[in-house]
Amino acid sequence: MMAATRRTRRLIERLPAVRGRYTESAPLGRITWFRVGGPAEVMFRPADAADLAAFLAARPADVPVTVIGVGSNLLVRDGGVDGVVVRLGRAFAGVSIEGATVRAGAAALDINVARAAARAGVAGLEFLSGVPGTIGGGLRMNAGAFGGDMAAVVTGARAFDAEGREHALSADDLGFAYRASAPPEDWIFTAATLAGHPGDGAKIAARMDEIARARDESQPRKRTGGSTFKNPPGTSAWELIERAGCRGLRRGGAVVSDKHCNFLVNTGDATGADVEALGEEVRRRVAEATGVALEWEIRRIGRHAPHIGEVTP
Repeated sequence: MMAATRRTRRLIERLPAVRGRYTESAPLGRITWFRVGGPAEVMFRPADAADLAAFLAARPADVPVTVIGVGSNLLVRDGGVDGVVVRLGRAFAGVSIEGATVRAGAAALDINVARAAARAGVAGLEFLSGVPGTIGGGLRMNAGAFGGDMAAVVTGARAFDAEGREHALSADDLGFAYRASAPPEDWIFTAATLAGHPGDGAKIAARMDEIARARDESQPRKRTGGSTFKNPPGTSAWELIERAGCRGLRRGGAVVSDKHCNFLVNTGDATGADVEALGEEVRRRVAEATGVALEWEIRRIGRHAPHIGEVTP
């Protein structure tokens, strides 16, 4: 009887007391760049690092935890995400600079870090202005763009493991690889230290302007998730997609961008299933045409929900 009672209790009733905020059935589609996907069973916004650590230490062991940032490189499936979705807020978004060393919270937007560095005359972080995400997401996937990546500038980071223990990580501990890092998937990054170098403010600003123009000219900016697939060794994903004739390919409300064919776009009424199925069809056609198996760069989370759609050329 007691076991049955435990099974039917709402998840939020089983979670530890926190100083932050829990939200049941929290909509996720509205906060992702694709604007698709189902809700989080519970969303948790911790008040600060101590609150996050206490939650992780006290949560029931059978409750899965998923951390998300601003949803720029994320596809949430239509069935939503079971367990607790952690979203770091303002307490994790600080940026401080001493000399050419930049310390940033995991929730700090990459572009805000680049701008703070520019104001302080710190060069070497301009590429972050072209990365549409947060420092935490950048650590997880070794984000990069326009000739730079996190591996080249990060000297250390802090993270909590699944039990709420804090770890100070060196660059070697982070084990950066192409669009990947070594810490376990269930660790939550909270901060990073980045090394720039003294630079000329005007030159830094000019480089950031150049990056902004290049993004505007070459990439779609609305209802997309950034680069969909990783670049295979020795080639670019977009070139393979082009060769496979996938530019403009559609499924439901999702389309392969005409502007940059390694981007999928929600034209307005796409579901998560539309976007994912379109991506899988692109992978199938590229493998058939070129023999290369593309790997997803976009992170996909949550449960599928029934959906029927057709791929049309």
